[in-house]
Amino acid sequence: MAAESTQSPPSCPIKHIVILVQENRSFDHMLGWMKSLNPEIDGVTGAESNPLPASSAESEDQNSIPRLLHFQDNATYIDPDPDHSFQAIYEQVFGKPWTAEEAAEQKPPTMDGFARNAEAKMEGLAEIVMSGFQPDAVPVFKQLVSEFAVCDRWFASLPAATQPNRLYVHAATSHGATGNDTEQLIKGFPQKTIMESMHEAGHTFGIYYQYPASTFFYRNLRKPKYLKHFHQFDLLFKKHCKEGKLPNYVVIEQRYFEVSGLPANDDHPSHDVSEGQKFIKEVYEALRSSPQWNEILFLIVYDEHGGFYDHVPTPWQGVPNPDDIIGPEPYNFKFDRLGVRVPAILISPWIEPGTVLHEPTGPYPTSQFEHSSIAATVKKIFNLKDFLTKRDEWAGTFEGVLNRTTPRADCPVTLAEPVKMRESGPNEEASLNDFQEQLVQMAATLNGDHKKDTYPHKMVENITVSAAVEYIEGAFKMFCDECEKLKDEDGVEEAESSEDNQKDVPTLAATRKTPKSFVQKVFSCIICDN
Repeated sequence: MAAESTQSPPSCPIKHIVILVQENRSFDHMLGWMKSLNPEIDGVTGAESNPLPASSAESEDQNSIPRLLHFQDNATYIDPDPDHSFQAIYEQVFGKPWTAEEAAEQKPPTMDGFARNAEAKMEGLAEIVMSGFQPDAVPVFKQLVSEFAVCDRWFASLPAATQPNRLYVHAATSHGATGNDTEQLIKGFPQKTIMESMHEAGHTFGIYYQYPASTFFYRNLRKPKYLKHFHQFDLLFKKHCKEGKLPNYVVIEQRYFEVSGLPANDDHPSHDVSEGQKFIKEVYEALRSSPQWNEILFLIVYDEHGGFYDHVPTPWQGVPNPDDIIGPEPYNFKFDRLGVRVPAILISPWIEPGTVLHEPTGPYPTSQFEHSSIAATVKKIFNLKDFLTKRDEWAGTFEGVLNRTTPRADCPVTLAEPVKMRESGPNEEASLNDFQEQLVQMAATLNGDHKKDTYPHKMVENITVSAAVEYIEGAFKMFCDECEKLKDEDGVEEAESSEDNQKDVPTLAATRKTPKSFVQKVFSCIICDN
């Protein structure tokens, strides 16, 4: 069943939107083979292919036919992590390495550079990026796609890595970032978020985190007055679901790091996808058991494609720059094309089983579903005053996926149990991936270590996962301690930050000690409102 993206019930029944953003997988890689269950899904058949790099002999023979690598259904546990830098994505999408001259030609995407780019990084990696999971390998997604809705036209907001795309999720702009901007990270990114818009309109929001939240990338969310909206997932998410206390806008953050007994569940390679499936199952079942269930719309989406193949060309025409900022040298990106298609699953008792959401029908002829669609849809459902940027004003909204006039009573109470893919346990001594490095650098801006000469790069050069976890927990503990003191000062609780006055966005001296444990600090600072 197809959903008309601009239709919604006369009085929208949704009072709680829940957002969960997983890491670094393309649509075809995770959901492409779901087409075998529902032919309406624009997935894969196995006919899709990419040319492999030519051998030396083939390069000399002008008449040789390129060897093709076809898309397979044998994806399983994946290590290493494919390249998903700005320049790598350009080659994956356009089939040629990035040059200023090549980019200036503005040719349509060919989606035929994934295999070549991967094989150049490591022999055999092409077969990994040109593979997808069989539906039974991701049983939670198989059930959710069958029971609710999948969007087969949701794209990353820009052809770049994790941090810039995650900034779009709640703010409809990366404020000019196309990679990790460690200088901007010190102050925090200044763009307004949809959380602030909700707060201003008298609605509530909550961020449920497992490690210090990536939403601290935003400057304003570091303010003490918003800290009460951050909740420890393991302590409070199920409790709030059970008691019917979920806020209007809910953000769920994963375990981005893994240590013994606590494997990462964000799906970032080399993390086990089955752990992500378990996490999504846990979140769904908590929401399903909540008295608020009939008022919930739950969106699962991925931040970017992580270097994995997708066959749908990325939109490259009619995409507006959100705030007229041009990206840094050497790419000078104009933010005028989207990234690769990513998985998106929408869940609500107001959705018919087997619904497929295709391209939006507006608000503009070139509008697409992308991460800015979240802010656009929240604005529409909650009747907020203003758009955040020109991008969410342009993006398609997805309230039309609510294609029933009454809520279903047959939604599954529990989901299938995933099967572990990785034989070994977490490797605590592993080096950090790029996003983990950024989270450590963010933690350094919270405790004052950004003033040291080791910031930003030396501090993450040789750090292991276990050491990184200890560091970010300690940094967050110090940050909470400072916030507790600031909250008692007159005017700070409701103060508004600006680029010139950041009294209410605290950082700490790196040498300050605190006597409380991390858990004690979480209780005293984060959940003081409960």
